Amino acid sequence: RLLARGFAFPLRLLLPLPGTLTTHNLSESIASPLSACSSFFSASQESSTMPPNADTSILRNRIATKVNAPTDFIDSNDAATQSSLRSLKGLKGTEMAIDGVIYDIADFNHPGGEVIGFFGGNDVTVQYKMIHPYHTGKHLEKMKVVGKVVDYTPEYKFDTPFEREIKSEVFKIVRRGREFATTGYLFRAFSYIAFFFFMQYKFATSTTFFNYNNWYESGVAMAVAFGVAQAFIGLNVQHDANHGAVSKRPWVNDLLGFGTDLIGSCKWNWMAQHWTHHAYTNHSEKDPDSFSSEPMFAFNDYPIGHPKRKWIHKFQGFYFLFMLGLYWLSTVLNPQVIDLRQRGAQYVGIQMENDYIVKRRKVAISLRAMYIFLNIFSPLANNGLSWATFGVIMLMGISESLTLSVLFSLSHNFVDSDRDPMAEFKKTGEPICWFKSQVETSSTYGGAIAGYLSGGLNFQVEHHLFPRMSSAHYPYIAPKVREICKKHGVNYVYYPWIWQNLASTFKYMHKAGTGANWELKPLSGAS
Repeated sequence: RLLARGFAFPLRLLLPLPGTLTTHNLSESIASPLSACSSFFSASQESSTMPPNADTSILRNRIATKVNAPTDFIDSNDAATQSSLRSLKGLKGTEMAIDGVIYDIADFNHPGGEVIGFFGGNDVTVQYKMIHPYHTGKHLEKMKVVGKVVDYTPEYKFDTPFEREIKSEVFKIVRRGREFATTGYLFRAFSYIAFFFFMQYKFATSTTFFNYNNWYESGVAMAVAFGVAQAFIGLNVQHDANHGAVSKRPWVNDLLGFGTDLIGSCKWNWMAQHWTHHAYTNHSEKDPDSFSSEPMFAFNDYPIGHPKRKWIHKFQGFYFLFMLGLYWLSTVLNPQVIDLRQRGAQYVGIQMENDYIVKRRKVAISLRAMYIFLNIFSPLANNGLSWATFGVIMLMGISESLTLSVLFSLSHNFVDSDRDPMAEFKKTGEPICWFKSQVETSSTYGGAIAGYLSGGLNFQVEHHLFPRMSSAHYPYIAPKVREICKKHGVNYVYYPWIWQNLASTFKYMHKAGTGANWELKPLSGAS
C-alpha cells in the first residue's frame, strides 16, 4: 500500500497514486553509547500488570445500532440538553466524538500533546482505541461531555476475546511504559538522519553532476544515494514519530515527525491519510489508500462490471510498478499542502478545518518551498538548466519512490489479503472485530534484519495491531502474535522472504485488474 506507509498524496491532476534477533539484548547492544539518550527519549518507564481493557463493563458487547438519546443523559424538559443532540457533521472544531459521545477538547490538557487538536470535528472512536491500548472508561472522564450524536453506527467491536488475549500476552513481552524507542532504534534512526543530511548537502551544492572522473561525485550516483537516504527517513524516522511511538515526550515525536517534510511530503497531510488508513484498513469506502490510485490502477478487487473497473486495469500487473516510481513528483507538486485538506481523508468524511490545522498551513507551505529550492532549483542553478539536469533530479525522485513504494505495496495487497473486511457487517449489521480485521488485511515478511532497514514495516501485522509501539519491538512480539492468531483461527499471512511477498503482490494486482477472482470456474465446482 503505497500511500499507507508513505508520504505521497495523490495529485489527481498529474497522477493519482495510492495512497519491519533472536534476543532482545542484541538490539539494545547495537549502540551502547546511546543508552543515556535512550532513557531520555523513553521518558519515565513504568511497569504495570493492569489487564488490557480493564473497564469491560463499558467496552464489551457493542451493538450495531444508531445511538439514541439515553434517558440518563437527556432531560426532555431541558431545552439546553435537547440542543446537545447532534449529527456527526455538526461537530465543532474543538469537539470530537467517541462511541457516540461528544467531548469538548478546547481546554483539555492532553498527555500526548497538542496533536489531539488535529482530530477536532470528527468521530475518532477507532483512532482513539487503536492508539490507546490501555483504555478504560476512566480515561474519558477527564474530558468534558457536551452532547451525543444521533447518527453514530459502529462498524467495529472491541474488547473481543481475541483482542484481550493478544494484548495480555504482548504486554508481558513489552511492559507498559516501555513501548517506546530502544537504544538500538535510536542508533539506527540517527545514523539514517546523519546520512540524509550529508546527502542533502551534497545534492543541493554539487556542481559535478556531469563530471565522471570520480563516479561517486556524478549526478547519477548522488541522485540514487540521496533518493535512498530520503526513503530511509520515511521508513525509519518519521513513521514511528508520527505514530507517537519514538518517545513519551510529545515534542520529540513532533520534531522527528517533520522528517516527512524534509523528504518532500507533508507531516499533517500524511497523518490525515495514514491514520485514517490504519483505522479502516482495506475498507473499500473509508480507507483512502484503497482507492487513491484510481483510475490509473486499482488496489480494490471490484466485481466485474463495477463502474470503477477500467479497461486499462487489465494490464496493471505490468505497469503499476512503473507508476509507483513517479509518485515523488506527485508528492512534491501536490497543491494539498496549501490548505492541508488531504483529499483522500476528506473524501471519506474527515473534517480538516479546525484551528489546529489552519494555523499550520503557513509552516507546511514554507517547508515545501524549502524542499523545492534545495532539491530542484539549486541543482538546476548549479549544473545548468537542461534536460540532463532535470533527468538527474527525476532519478533522485524515482530512487526514493521505488525504495518506498516497493515495500509499501506489499503490506495489504497480496493473494490472501482480506479485501472486504466489512462483508459480514454488510450482511448482518453486526460489528466485526477490529483486531481480527487488522491481521487479515496485512502481511509480515522476513525478520529483524529486514526490520532494521524498513523501520519495522515488514512486520505489518504487528504494526497494525500496535501502531503506537516502536518498531524496535516488533521482532520480539511477532512469534506470540502468530501463536495467538492460530489459536483463535485468525489468518496470519507470513512470507519468509520479501521476494515471496512481492510475487504475491504482482499476482494479486494482475488478478484484481483482470477480474480473475470473479470469473466462474465451472469445472472446479467453485467460483
